[in-house]
Amino acid sequence: MKIRLTIMLALYNSSQKIYTELFKQNKSAWKISKEDFLKFPKDSLGYHIGIFYQEKGFDVIPKLENHDVFHVITECGTEIQDEVAMQYLLLGNGKISLYQFAMIGIGTCIYPEYLKTYFRALAKGNSMQKFYHLDFKALLKIPLAEIKNSLSFNLKTHLNHHNLTAL
Repeated sequence: MKIRLTIMLALYNSSQKIYTELFKQNKSAWKISKEDFLKFPKDSLGYHIGIFYQEKGFDVIPKLENHDVFHVITECGTEIQDEVAMQYLLLGNGKISLYQFAMIGIGTCIYPEYLKTYFRALAKGNSMQKFYHLDFKALLKIPLAEIKNSLSFNLKTHLNHHNLTAL
């Protein structure tokens, strides 16, 4: 088990810089420190990102701030299998990238016992309103609960509400 984690972490950590340089050239860093995030209103997305950094002991990685927002709004964990699950969730939400497919492919091969979790994440992403493309920096002062509510969409509940056959 430990060797799989070591392989995945090595791949993840070494690919992060390459990914940023190759695919995030035209993206600007937010230039907000983790301490500055904690200065946002207590119920806001910005504040909750600060709490995320504080609780996890993470630092802000310039140009990859949206990735951390995805963790906060989807409540995906940060263990390596959770990172793979989040890529499935983003795929279900409509995001497509080479890096994502590599992470899904390698992660699924190395951690096949989480396949049910991955498929649940795919379904969750598919059931949510599209969010992967949003400008989250512009939403930092918005209450997190409001953002989550606007992104939630449970197809089963929607179908039942309209007296259609349940799934």
